Amino acid sequence: MDTPFYPPRRTLMGPGPSDVSPRVLEALSRDTIGHLDPQFIQLMDEVKRLLQYAFDTKNEMTFAVSAPGSAGMECCFVNLVEPGDKVVVAQNGAFGGRMKENVERAGGEAIMVMDDWGHAVDTDKVAEALKANPDAKILAFVHAETSTGALSDAETLCTLAKENDCLTIVDAVTSLGGSPLHVDDWGIDAIYSGTQKCLSCVPGISPVSFSNRALDVIRQRETKVQSWFLDINLLLGYWGGETKRAYHHTAPVNAMYALHESLTILKNEGIEKAWNRHHRNHGALKAGFEAMGMNFIVDESSRLPQLNAVTIPEGVDEAQVRSQLLDGYSLEIGAGLGSLAGKIWRVGLMGHSSTPKNVFLCLGAMDAVMTDMGAPINSGVAVKAARAFYDAV
Repeated sequence: MDTPFYPPRRTLMGPGPSDVSPRVLEALSRDTIGHLDPQFIQLMDEVKRLLQYAFDTKNEMTFAVSAPGSAGMECCFVNLVEPGDKVVVAQNGAFGGRMKENVERAGGEAIMVMDDWGHAVDTDKVAEALKANPDAKILAFVHAETSTGALSDAETLCTLAKENDCLTIVDAVTSLGGSPLHVDDWGIDAIYSGTQKCLSCVPGISPVSFSNRALDVIRQRETKVQSWFLDINLLLGYWGGETKRAYHHTAPVNAMYALHESLTILKNEGIEKAWNRHHRNHGALKAGFEAMGMNFIVDESSRLPQLNAVTIPEGVDEAQVRSQLLDGYSLEIGAGLGSLAGKIWRVGLMGHSSTPKNVFLCLGAMDAVMTDMGAPINSGVAVKAARAFYDAV
């Protein structure tokens, strides 16, 4: 006889998802109503308003795609890229490569600007690429690269795009809610994120926002948008109206309850306080790792506080450490991707997971596991170093 599935209780400190607030989980369990119910339409309006707060934008076309962040990425590219369009793509990790895939699948030409994994996007290289390709339509880049923990200078990159009459597509999957992000002030034209990182909502929804400039380009397309489901021209009728909405698809009603609750939590905390909380907890985690003798692969000037890429001590079986953390402490951290596989751990401090309690748990557990393995670390000092950091700030 089949039995219900009861997941183990984990502390999620990998690259996502992050821990979900009990308030958000409770919101999921509320009574389901119809996706065109007047009360749900009101909720959609509130979600738009709260997402505008999180993105720091007044863009009317700010909404939640009913699918995870990868669909938000595709939504931006399929609407803005037409066959033959030239798109400058800055890649400094795994997710810039996915941008290239989206450009090519939409029939565009990707002009790649490559930087080493672990480094921010080089703005000088981008400036050169834009100068060399005056007919480029779009500049696309990842604000916060989840595969490495590197934060790029979105403001400068957007300024370069405007100077070269380019639109911008920005990946903010890991930065939204965790690092400063100003869509309007920076002039971002299309941006997408995910709910499962610093928003601490359940996975499966992708917040997006389109500027009026981007919408004008979409309306003037010469070809149909490649995706029916993600066509902004159709979604405008579902998300764009104030009261009456045209049926487009059945929204994930309960997941939208959860997103509304997570955004309410963010608004009540205050976006700048949330950024500061992530930065403070990163400082304590950094102090602990460095006391153990472990290093970060990203320079401090461009390091994400919510996604920490740390080097694995020599001779340590990184998969065994992750396995023991999961089995012995119910603690999840992430492995490296691509060229960094086997070289780093990715330790997340995102949203509801970004607390001093989790900093101490992670440092203490990793210290204990690696000490038992005989790893070449400074044992018994990490938690003390983190506590000293908190006491000093």
